[in-house]
Amino acid sequence: MTFELKKGDLRATVRTLGGELVSLQDGDGLEYIWQGDPAFWAGQNPILFPIVGSLKDGRVDIGGKTCEMGRHGFARGLEFAPVEQGEDFVTLELRENEETLTQYPFPFSLKVTHRLLEDGFSTAFTVKNTGTTPMPFCIGAHTAIRCPLQAGERFEDYELLFEEPEQADSHLLNPQGIIRHDGRKPMLDGSRMALDYRVFEEMDTVIFSMLRSGKVSLIHRKTGQGVQLDFREFPMIAFWTKPGAPYLCMEPWQGCAAWDNESGKFGDKPFCTVLESGGEKSLAYAFTIV
Repeated sequence: MTFELKKGDLRATVRTLGGELVSLQDGDGLEYIWQGDPAFWAGQNPILFPIVGSLKDGRVDIGGKTCEMGRHGFARGLEFAPVEQGEDFVTLELRENEETLTQYPFPFSLKVTHRLLEDGFSTAFTVKNTGTTPMPFCIGAHTAIRCPLQAGERFEDYELLFEEPEQADSHLLNPQGIIRHDGRKPMLDGSRMALDYRVFEEMDTVIFSMLRSGKVSLIHRKTGQGVQLDFREFPMIAFWTKPGAPYLCMEPWQGCAAWDNESGKFGDKPFCTVLESGGEKSLAYAFTIV
């Protein structure tokens, strides 16, 4: 099932499979969300829950029980149910089922609200522990923005512009997608980071934690056209593409992949949130057109 949202000249499409916003078009019909192509990546804007990234050996200890989950969790492959909708927003919900309980032994509610703004959209996650025992979780977004946006442009014509000057290193992943505890790579010295496919050939994903900035823009260096991401409620931000692919994923994370030296217990994961029975946590991010 899909929902069409509109506000002013903006149009968006939301899909119940995975709970994703899969299209954002301005008044000129320019599409900002990557439309998916298996030649590069069939995804578009998946929700990462209840884990972000990969588990070590695909397993994690939850309360003494070994649980197995694929990369980024299960939410992106499941149907969400509509809860509320209006002309410019829709709220969808995912709850536990027999399949999820074999991987993640908790009753839960994950609500996602996609809402059009005057110049973009916001996505809000609300996670609630509907069970009786403490529930650990991680959550993140994986929004693929078309890059380049216009015909005749190149990926390398774009840059990332951070809200504040930064001196920051990227976490590094091993070939299994696990974060290395023994190495980082300097990536930011100032507020600008040029885009270059060679970076993603070398390190797959650029991952920052605890930046000074709460916003980052993906913009064409000459025209200034692009989008700005407000990720201030999330402690981590990641960027990913496949070399040669015409998109850049801009990913606010609450949590991350396993570390190669971690304990293997879910609650020990960096930036993991633990909700007591009946507790809930909300996080939101927003993209605006610039």
